[in-house]
Amino acid sequence: MSTFSAPKGTYDLLPPDSAAFLAVREALAAPLRRAGYGYAETPGFEHTALFARGVGESTDIVTKEMYTLTTKGGTSLALRPEGTASVLRAALQANLHRAGGLPVKLWYSGTYYRYERPQAGRYRHFSQVGAEAIGAEDPALDAELIILAADAHRSLGLTGVRLLLNTLGDRACRPAYRAALQEFLRGLELDEETRTRIEVNPLRVLDDKRESVRRQLEGVPLLRDHLCEACKEYHERVRELLTAAGVAFTDDDRLVRGLDYYTRTTFEFVHDGLGAQSAVGGGGRYDGLSELIGGPPLPSVGWALGVDRTLLALRAEGLAPAAPAATDVYAVPLGEEARRVLFAVVTGLRRAGVAADFAFGGRGVKAAMRAANRSGARYALVAGDRDLAEGVVQLKDLASGEQRAVALDAVERELSGLLT
Repeated sequence: MSTFSAPKGTYDLLPPDSAAFLAVREALAAPLRRAGYGYAETPGFEHTALFARGVGESTDIVTKEMYTLTTKGGTSLALRPEGTASVLRAALQANLHRAGGLPVKLWYSGTYYRYERPQAGRYRHFSQVGAEAIGAEDPALDAELIILAADAHRSLGLTGVRLLLNTLGDRACRPAYRAALQEFLRGLELDEETRTRIEVNPLRVLDDKRESVRRQLEGVPLLRDHLCEACKEYHERVRELLTAAGVAFTDDDRLVRGLDYYTRTTFEFVHDGLGAQSAVGGGGRYDGLSELIGGPPLPSVGWALGVDRTLLALRAEGLAPAAPAATDVYAVPLGEEARRVLFAVVTGLRRAGVAADFAFGGRGVKAAMRAANRSGARYALVAGDRDLAEGVVQLKDLASGEQRAVALDAVERELSGLLT
């Protein structure tokens, strides 16, 4: 055992659990690739100011949860706490918005970091698959992204994921609502930190999960009553498109999410089997973020889905993602000459696209066959001196126990046929 362990609030991802993780990540990303989203990858750390300006200086993410460091040259850097600001920064830096037609459609996957109190479903590092559609204001684009996320959940067999939907208005109608909300909130019995939040970003008080706050929000002004006609029409169009696509949703007037950059459409996917940490992902429209980080006006929309949270949702429903077999064929050599020959056979099978493994370490036949069964392989290739003298290997079906001789030069063709 090592002297060291993983830091508090983190975890290691190892086989066999890692196979399910990869299967979920692939399922979340597959609909995006089919919809024309290209892959983007950004550094694990960015300038701290990118998140302070983009995510919002009043958010818990920036004020309490970011891991920051100062370089020897005095530059302040932060481990990325979320993906949108980084991906938008990268797209602007590469001038993707000038390279062709808009929107620029990108998807990404990675690990993100927040200093949070560890609990079930919440870690200090977490994995997400995200998508951003940059540079277009179109309710069909909002609906597309929501539908792609719903399709990803459906492809995994999940039935308990619910979609919560709201609109946060825009620069035209939000100021009047902000003033009405502040007036209401100032009359409540709140702690000093929350009172400060009222003045900086009162919408975030609606996202407060403490019961002492939530019970005082009865009768709070609702944004839907202050929306301009353009925002009402935009939101209704999103709702119509989702309904036409068969995506069920629940209107949630208090859904604001925890980031300052959202405008208009905002949404969250939740699963009731996860307890207090019920969100499996979410996102929304962020039409002003590009300007906040020094770019041109680029209305955009995006989401991030938690790979970790999706795995928890699958377990809550008693499901397991369909992962490709790590090994289809396991080679068991009996003797040195057989080791040389079967190693070449395994190499050829791998090059032909067959998942194959080999009994390394000179273990005996019983131990090698136990390893073959543990690997999950469907077939074993067994060969000794007598088999090689006859130009054959023994092909054993590990499920039925049936075994038969196959010519050495026909092994690859035979297995390719059996495994298709």
